[in-house]
Amino acid sequence: MPLYQPGLLHTPVTPFTRGRAIDFDRFAKIIEFHLANGADGLALPMHAGESVSLSDGERRALVEFAIKHVNGRKPIVAHAALARHSEEQGATAIVATTPYYWTPPPAMVLEHFVQIGLAVKIPFFLYNAPEEMQGAKVNAELCLKLIAKLPNFAGVIDLSLDWQFMIELMTNAPRLRPGFQLLAGTELMVSAAAIGATGMLAPLAGIAPRLVRELYDLCRDQKLFEARKVQEQIAGLRQALKPGGVASLKAAMRAMGRDCGEPRPPVLALDAAAYQKLVGELEIVTALHAEARDW
Repeated sequence: MPLYQPGLLHTPVTPFTRGRAIDFDRFAKIIEFHLANGADGLALPMHAGESVSLSDGERRALVEFAIKHVNGRKPIVAHAALARHSEEQGATAIVATTPYYWTPPPAMVLEHFVQIGLAVKIPFFLYNAPEEMQGAKVNAELCLKLIAKLPNFAGVIDLSLDWQFMIELMTNAPRLRPGFQLLAGTELMVSAAAIGATGMLAPLAGIAPRLVRELYDLCRDQKLFEARKVQEQIAGLRQALKPGGVASLKAAMRAMGRDCGEPRPPVLALDAAAYQKLVGELEIVTALHAEARDW
């Protein structure tokens, strides 16, 4: 299997019409924004794309649309709810999350990922997000077993910020599979880069693509002291958005001149007071003053 190095993956939001259908015209605009602003590829539909609020048919349609619209200009990493379909459409790789509505025993979690990985031949990444997906746990032992069973298991996208897990993983996994990759699952990349992370997923790229690109490039070049200063700015942005989740993410994009509509219920949009509070907090993040305020 050829080595695929994702680099900096932007994770686009999913825009909806007032009737709560996917707004594909606006989605095309969002894709073009990411392609023009530092993305090495796109990962979709991830948590920032409200994946849990989409039907299988809608996920299929999003992946199909993105692959056709991008037309080979950048790789597409597709969420593995429809792994084989994504491969057939031309996805470069797939990513699968842990089960999060229940907590099966380790043997079943292993089988869950094995069945997904065996369904395709393209690179397969495991998404470890214990804070977002509070279900089955991922550990280094599970990953080593997956390497033994899946020739296309390419790496882990990690949001845990668990040093012990990442060190154990990157000490042992590359010995069994040269080129095995660790990707930071969010913009807090400095610690992961110190352990060997070579890629990053960036939901905040819809708000601050220049800042995100600067952080990634510094981490990639192992300029971690300089990267810490940039990450502090990103941490302030993340803190401002955290209470509202996806609703805050979309609201912040609107404040930056890139209106992507409201989240889909049951997620509630920010009310007027919360929106104004968020706008004020964004102004405090000085790095945003250098970002574009439109598309």
